[in-house]
Amino acid sequence: VQPVESGGGLVQAGGSLRLSCAASGLTFSRYTMGWFRQAPGKEREFVAAISLSGSSTSYADSVQGRFTISRDNAKNTVYLQMNSLKPEDTAVYYCAADLTTIRHRMAHEYDYWGQGTQVTVSS
Repeated sequence: VQPVESGGGLVQAGGSLRLSCAASGLTFSRYTMGWFRQAPGKEREFVAAISLSGSSTSYADSVQGRFTISRDNAKNTVYLQMNSLKPEDTAVYYCAADLTTIRHRMAHEYDYWGQGTQVTVSS
């Protein structure tokens, strides 16, 4: 089981990107899904999480109002729409799956991780 992220790239400040994460090999609708990011020299940090049905979401303060997490259980896919991007959003973005109903913010709570996708925001 390994989620697979896509959609990263290079974008100018103020621009937008949409990340996707396809998860196979698991009963997707039973997993809370999260997005994390890691910048060079920094620890992995929580970005957003979404409940099993998609009705509830959580965000880090740094992305609240700019990023939107969503999911499509029929496609086993979770998305992260990123708007008004800033240079400080530059990082490798990871999606993760957690067999729970709790939208955890700690990375160690998650069971499965993707390989990451690079997002670079130029000033």
